[in-house]
Amino acid sequence: MSDPKRTVVFIDWQNVIMDARRAFFSHPYGTSDGQIDPLSYGRLLTSKEPLGTDGDRVLHEVRVYRGRPHSEKDPKTNAAHMRQAAAWQRQGVELIAKDLRYPRDWPKAKAEEKGIDVALAIDAIRMAISDELDVAILATTDTDQRPVLEAFHEVPLPGEQVVEVATWKSPNFRKKLQVKGYHVWCHFLDEEDFRRVRDPRDYNLSAR
Repeated sequence: MSDPKRTVVFIDWQNVIMDARRAFFSHPYGTSDGQIDPLSYGRLLTSKEPLGTDGDRVLHEVRVYRGRPHSEKDPKTNAAHMRQAAAWQRQGVELIAKDLRYPRDWPKAKAEEKGIDVALAIDAIRMAISDELDVAILATTDTDQRPVLEAFHEVPLPGEQVVEVATWKSPNFRKKLQVKGYHVWCHFLDEEDFRRVRDPRDYNLSAR
């Protein structure tokens, strides 16, 4: 009997949340609309093995990649971020946060993430090469992550590491990350799946 396949879920936080809003909500969006519990999400994906695969999977790690609001420029949003981060870390979720970039005309113009895509891509490829995972599931539809899919097929790896992707599915939304010429399994999650992993908490509100 083979050992369970170590599964690592890489969550592009902003992408996953915005896609969930487009799939399951309508304007105007509420603060917690589209929000998920990363650990529940990771467990759900790990339980959904692709058809035809052989061997059990075990959730090895959940990694969340997101921007971090500035404590002085935007203290309220930063405080909410820190409360959410603390809740995740108590669950054992690994948070990779990088400072948001604020344009000169902020807050009229939104702050932007910087370096998140690169951090996710580097970690996924590095962990595969160093044999820290057997299955990498990328939760994103961002085309900037296409090189990761290519790397898993083109770079020599120490074992039989595979990469998969995850996205939402609804009558209003059907989009997935893919690369021409390669078959990459996609986990399509519907509204029932979303409700199983949804986090309705408003982290702007301090715990009482």
